[in-house]
Amino acid sequence: MGGRTLKSGQSQCFVGYKKHTLRLWLTRYDRGVLLLPLISWVAPANVSESGLLVPSLHYCFQRWTWRPDYVVADMGYLGAAAKRKCREQWQVAVITHMRANMKLVAPFESEQQTACPHGQPLQWLGYDWRSGQHEFGPLEPALLCEKCWDFSQCSRRFDYLPATHETLLGLLPLCTRTAQRMLQQIRPWIEPTQSYEKHQLGLSQMFLNSLRFTWTMCLLADAVNIMRARSLLERPPTHFPLQALLPQQQFWDWG
Repeated sequence: MGGRTLKSGQSQCFVGYKKHTLRLWLTRYDRGVLLLPLISWVAPANVSESGLLVPSLHYCFQRWTWRPDYVVADMGYLGAAAKRKCREQWQVAVITHMRANMKLVAPFESEQQTACPHGQPLQWLGYDWRSGQHEFGPLEPALLCEKCWDFSQCSRRFDYLPATHETLLGLLPLCTRTAQRMLQQIRPWIEPTQSYEKHQLGLSQMFLNSLRFTWTMCLLADAVNIMRARSLLERPPTHFPLQALLPQQQFWDWG
């Protein structure tokens, strides 16, 4: 029996299994969002998904000698230990939101804002692989720096170790434009993809009381997704299904 996100009129718990899938965003398909399943796990509902992140990347690298540079995940994969192992072993950045009750560490004032000890806003300058540290510098125009009492002795460079906070810093700081764009534009597609498998493929309408049989059905669902993706890549649709409903520019013949 596992717990689910609290919603009005819905039970707090459910009995069954959960499917956990590592998906690849196919950027060369420009007609829409296309996610391809790479690694899938099926586990009882009370098994935490945080323990499945490292094995997923392990099998991904073992099978293809390749791993993604970035993994965008929901709050279930917030664990610092798994993120640290992904960063140190495969140089993979795991991007998640932070919990509301998490304590901030320097230089963060929020998920998207960073500042020096004296209040000057900072920007990420990059990750130094030699020292293993993130480099931050003043965000231009640095108006506060000119009025700071420590201006003459300040190097205007601030270094922070990724291990200080795996969620805020990690391999890619959460304040960067890249991280925020992935959270805002890629993270929301997790639920629609799961909904496609549950409702379009009918997994939610089945009563599965065997883990082995459930895993077989979930792998078949992945096979359908892979065949669908291959079909869309090889024979993309010639027209948009809702083309007739799209707004069109009106032309006037003034003769």
